[in-house]
Amino acid sequence: MAVERAAAGRLTAFLPREPDADSLLEGFLDYTAEIGLELYEAQEDAILEIFGGNHVIITTPTGSGKSLVGLAAHFEAVARGQRSYYTAPVKALVSEKFFALCEELGAANVGMVTGDGAVNPDAPVVCCTQEILANLALRSGAGAPVDSVVMDEFHFYADRDRGWAWQVPLLELTRTQMILMSATLGPTQRFADDLQRRSGREVATVTGAERPVPLTFTYRETTLHQSLEELLELRRVPAYIVHFTQRAATERAQALTSLNVLTKDEKAEVAAEIVDFRFDSPFGRDIQRFVKAGVGVHHAGMLPKYRLLVERLAGAGLLKLICGTDTLGVGVNVPIRTVVFTQLCKYDGRDTRVLSVRDFQQIAGRAGRRGFDHEGFVWCQAPEHEIEYAMALEKAREKFGDDPAKLRKVRRPSPPKRGYAPWNADTFERLASGQPELLRSQFDVSHSMLMNVLDRPGDGCAAMRRLLTDNHETRAANRTHIRRAIAIYRSLTETQVVEQLAEPDELDRLVRVNVDLQAEFDLTQPLSPFALDAIEFLDPDEPTYPLDVLSVLEATLENPTVVLERQRDLARTDLLAEMKAEGVEYEERMERLEEVEWPKPLRDWLYDSFNAWSTHHPWLRNDNIRPKSAARDLRERAMTFREYVNHYGIKGSEGVLLRYLSDAYKALVRNVPEDRRTDDIVELTRWLGDLVRDTDSSLIDEWERLEQLSKEEGADQVGAR
Repeated sequence: MAVERAAAGRLTAFLPREPDADSLLEGFLDYTAEIGLELYEAQEDAILEIFGGNHVIITTPTGSGKSLVGLAAHFEAVARGQRSYYTAPVKALVSEKFFALCEELGAANVGMVTGDGAVNPDAPVVCCTQEILANLALRSGAGAPVDSVVMDEFHFYADRDRGWAWQVPLLELTRTQMILMSATLGPTQRFADDLQRRSGREVATVTGAERPVPLTFTYRETTLHQSLEELLELRRVPAYIVHFTQRAATERAQALTSLNVLTKDEKAEVAAEIVDFRFDSPFGRDIQRFVKAGVGVHHAGMLPKYRLLVERLAGAGLLKLICGTDTLGVGVNVPIRTVVFTQLCKYDGRDTRVLSVRDFQQIAGRAGRRGFDHEGFVWCQAPEHEIEYAMALEKAREKFGDDPAKLRKVRRPSPPKRGYAPWNADTFERLASGQPELLRSQFDVSHSMLMNVLDRPGDGCAAMRRLLTDNHETRAANRTHIRRAIAIYRSLTETQVVEQLAEPDELDRLVRVNVDLQAEFDLTQPLSPFALDAIEFLDPDEPTYPLDVLSVLEATLENPTVVLERQRDLARTDLLAEMKAEGVEYEERMERLEEVEWPKPLRDWLYDSFNAWSTHHPWLRNDNIRPKSAARDLRERAMTFREYVNHYGIKGSEGVLLRYLSDAYKALVRNVPEDRRTDDIVELTRWLGDLVRDTDSSLIDEWERLEQLSKEEGADQVGAR
């Protein structure tokens, strides 16, 4: 069924005929007046600077209207016949912005490019993930067809794994106007100085604006239940209770169902809202029980339909307490009056540390809703062992008065030995009032970076030298990057992926890349090219052919770690029982248990094939294949989604499984060559698509909607020719 899109958006009616700065401002102000918005002074300043052609760094508080400033940049691009990009760290935000901009600017003026595909990619306004823009900058340099870029959540510049993608456009797109936005940027002068040096444009920094909804910070030394009961009495809800693991959030939601959260009428409203809702997965019964009690849970391990339900009920004022993870800081649509921190430390993948000022303020900044609240609240719980000690002291005082000898006998509980870093009221004050830390460069060199730069028109080697020596790194770090780049270059020339030319070619290159970079780097998964080649070596006449194709594709997907670990745990449990029955000695049992892996169909063939293949594709050696069996395991066990989740005991992480199965389905649709798509492959694809859709259609619905839009764009272009 064709997907309808509005031909024109609300904002296009205000496009000026002569797009000079004054008429652009007049048109945009007419638009904001039409929709009933009055610009803050900081918004006006930023928009004036954008229309004046300057770079703009916006570091105003959450809720101060940075999105509207970004919209002004896109408005200008459409008016001037230019091209602007909107970038964000996650596909969900990109997709959300795409549909929102379609509403404002009209579908014909907005496109989207992500790893899942492209819709109207030649539009004046393009929404994409940051890596897409970074690769475009590497491939085209200053000549890239990009007039302005709105970088949302720019604090990801300091992300350990992905920060390079935020830095590269600043280095390479020297003719492009940059609008950098985040509430927690920290010191920005070095960005302003660097942008001006590279581009010659003036740079305006818009900061210091008052937060539209002021925040009040409170350190609590009562139990969490007591604190939440007080919040309910004071009507400072909805409250978001921050946890740092999905399990902790779910367990807290269960504990809070004992509180008297909803009135009788509100319970009736909740019942009416969910009367037709399908709570049909294993975690669904828990969600149903929580929301009936006025309690929500919100984290990435849930099915999308449950997260959307929680957001909808919270928006209607029917969920007063929402237990979730710290992902609240990026792209979560939950209305919040109060943010409650259960702790101020988290495990960062290496160690448990106290939150940074930036992490804390990203989460705290979600408190207080513009247009609904006059004030937002941020409460922090003291460590549980400190609360326990304070309560014990209070009881001792009630019994013995202020007798020092008696009070000294009160035992001070020990802090947790694992997963804990100490914090106190001073820590809370420092995080609440402090300035976000300096954003540190995370520049990195990879095969794909080198190939993209070398393949651009002109002297790619000179461009790569500039990139390696004139970035935001220290000289010592750049020496390391240069050594790595040289090693990568040698591996590319040895495998003839990169060819040195005796004479410049038609694009003035003396170095040429002998692969189609567009095809290599724009597929759904980085290892999709390997899957396309490996499937050619499977025999369609073999009975296991369709499942073997699925195993090849699964080996290219990210691991659903929680599922695989449960597979391994159950395999160990079964093996242990078997060995005990056979009387195997303890030491041998332990050795054999250590060797147990999760299921890895075609393991040896996949590794051997990839090792041979990667000699001709060295840029993908760091993205090693990951043999596994989740989709295949589900098929071979002939289980429903519900049965499979219960079998492995992963109901709290069923969203992880469903997203993985959705990716496997997309890979079956996208990455099986037509001449290898047998009837059995078609049936397997249909089965997996139906299973995902029946469990929660939202993951596939949007993807198929975008696929349909892409096909319509292609048909329109053919018709135009």
